[in-house]
Amino acid sequence: MSKTHSRYVCQECGRVTASYMGKCPQCGSFNTMIEEVIHEEKISSKKAAVRGLTGRSEPRPIGQISGDVEERIPLPIGEFARVLGGGIVPGSIVLVGGDPGIGKSTLMLQMTLEMAHSQKVLYVSGEESERQIKMRAMRLAHTDEGKDGNSLPDELLLVTETNLETILNHVREVQPSLLIIDSIQTIYLSHMDSSAGSVSQVRECASQLRELAKTSGISVFIIGHVTKEGTLAGPRVLEHIVDTVLYLEGDRFQAYRLLRSVKNRFGAIAEVGVFEMREHGLKEVNNPSEAFLSERMVNAPGSAIAVTMEGTRPLLVEVQGLTSPTNFGNARRTPNGVDYNRLLMIAAVLTRRVGMKLAEQDLFVNVVSGLQIDEPAADLAVAAAIASSVRDTPVKAEAVLIGEIGLAGELRMPGQMMLRLREAAKLGFKTAIIPKKLRPGEAWPKGIEVIEVRSLKQALEAALLGGDAPGGRKQAA
Repeated sequence: MSKTHSRYVCQECGRVTASYMGKCPQCGSFNTMIEEVIHEEKISSKKAAVRGLTGRSEPRPIGQISGDVEERIPLPIGEFARVLGGGIVPGSIVLVGGDPGIGKSTLMLQMTLEMAHSQKVLYVSGEESERQIKMRAMRLAHTDEGKDGNSLPDELLLVTETNLETILNHVREVQPSLLIIDSIQTIYLSHMDSSAGSVSQVRECASQLRELAKTSGISVFIIGHVTKEGTLAGPRVLEHIVDTVLYLEGDRFQAYRLLRSVKNRFGAIAEVGVFEMREHGLKEVNNPSEAFLSERMVNAPGSAIAVTMEGTRPLLVEVQGLTSPTNFGNARRTPNGVDYNRLLMIAAVLTRRVGMKLAEQDLFVNVVSGLQIDEPAADLAVAAAIASSVRDTPVKAEAVLIGEIGLAGELRMPGQMMLRLREAAKLGFKTAIIPKKLRPGEAWPKGIEVIEVRSLKQALEAALLGGDAPGGRKQAA
């Protein structure tokens, strides 16, 4: 007879304790310890059943194992394929997370509509009815109810189910090439006493889906909810289990969405695909830099162009700065799209090393189109936007600014400079202001004038209209 006992599991980090605690000792969250009932079975003397990723448990020499490169399944959505590393790897398990309403289900349904023309796809929904999914599919496929969806592919199969045992039975009967789970927080195993969405259920369901993918070669896509802190619900347990973790990001009030890879066993991490939300779903943006700069006001004070790297792709974005005399004792620093602490550091360097009086100025910095810039290569563009607003002098319209700012007011060279300059030249920018190259050798790309400077003060003199870069070195390519 099995023994039964209770334990308490934190729903944020997965910490297990024997008794209830109001505050989790690991992650510090309050009221997240949920009771779970555990049934312990007696250890059988019989040989244990094999439960592995290949259906067998036999050690073999590594030289006898096939190491051929797996051919990927082509994915018609180019931006999605870029983020995955070139296509879908058979037998992989991919987690797609994002805020509610950001477009996760829309993106996955678009992908399945494209894939169902050549592959059999099973779409499992635990949140929406089959009719809801059908209505969205008709909108995405540009069909109407009068046609009864006859143009929709027959190889796309829908089922609404939350019991994982039943879902696995459907998979054995249908034998799909692609399985979509929407979402993992609604799926449960009946032999576990905890509720659907708990850490134990999420971990065990994801583990069984991983075994399904590895043993059968079916590619599995899992949709996961995001908590208010911006992390995946049932957090790290999911990220460790799956092969690839994708986040769909963006401001719901903006049209652009970024599909970002934060873990990928089959490709580069930090890759980004750019989409635009439209009436008929998400549309690929093949040239994001041009789209982000399309509404830019030329020669407006407080505007500068930065070149940031998203994975292996350079993106040109507009950084706006605005200063205004403060009406309170302490001046405000309000960033949107840049790190708050980074903005404080740039403001301090401008005050101390350049001589700008920002102590009595409210400071606002915004990255256009709702993008989030984390890398320090955008420091120089942020500083130039602030300085342009303070002096009410525009930054040169055809100039891009690339460089990391140090506390001494010096500029440091970021990585991937050649890619950044080529992208700027391709979009028609004539000048690039960058840190001085300490190791001469490689020539800069043609079609753009490169101004190399050593300090922030020299860079601002070169960037603002009417200024020049004393001591800086110009190289016309």
